[in-house]
Amino acid sequence: MADVNQVQQTEERNEVVDRMTGFWDKNNKAIVFAFAALIIVVGGYFGYKYLVKEPSEKKASDAIFRAESYYRQDSLTLALNGDNVNLGFVKVASKFSGTKAGNLANFYAGDCYLKLGDYANAIKYLKAFSTSSKQFEARALALLGDAYADSGKKEEAIDQYKKAGTLFEKDDYNSPEYLFRAGLLSETIGKTKEAIELYKTIQTKYPRSERGMSIDKYLARLGVTE
Repeated sequence: MADVNQVQQTEERNEVVDRMTGFWDKNNKAIVFAFAALIIVVGGYFGYKYLVKEPSEKKASDAIFRAESYYRQDSLTLALNGDNVNLGFVKVASKFSGTKAGNLANFYAGDCYLKLGDYANAIKYLKAFSTSSKQFEARALALLGDAYADSGKKEEAIDQYKKAGTLFEKDDYNSPEYLFRAGLLSETIGKTKEAIELYKTIQTKYPRSERGMSIDKYLARLGVTE
């Protein structure tokens, strides 16, 4: 009986081997091509990461360092355009686009242009900036609102301030400030109802903030005394 079982097991193994051999004979080219493609994709990914992306990130980080130093010193023109040796934010943003430092350079460039009164370029660079940080994005949106407001585009400014004020509501210092700017601008262009709604939001959500503690007088002058 044992011999019969051994023969059956041997036959089953042979059958499995035959099936595998047949499958390989039939599909070996496809398997080889698929394996080769996988190697190329994986190799390309790691090659790009370690030979292209990381070195570019390092170069961009090094390049923006001096511009940030000028920015902290309020040397805005040097921060924007660089000196005879170091790049400014404008060149870093264009030369290293796609890197973290290149993206950050857009934010800095936008802020510099805003402070220098070049609102068109401020808007251009601030709109090119992106971030996953809600608090940082809110800051960029508020600066964009400032640029629109200072260039006379009040409707656009209100939109940006409202976005900034509602993006990161946990920030009970900046959020009410951004909402207040939106409310004040709404008031100046005759959108009284919208201004009241924004002021009431500050009153309700941020009563202990600086704007919250003084918002009653802005509501009162619009006829709201409750």
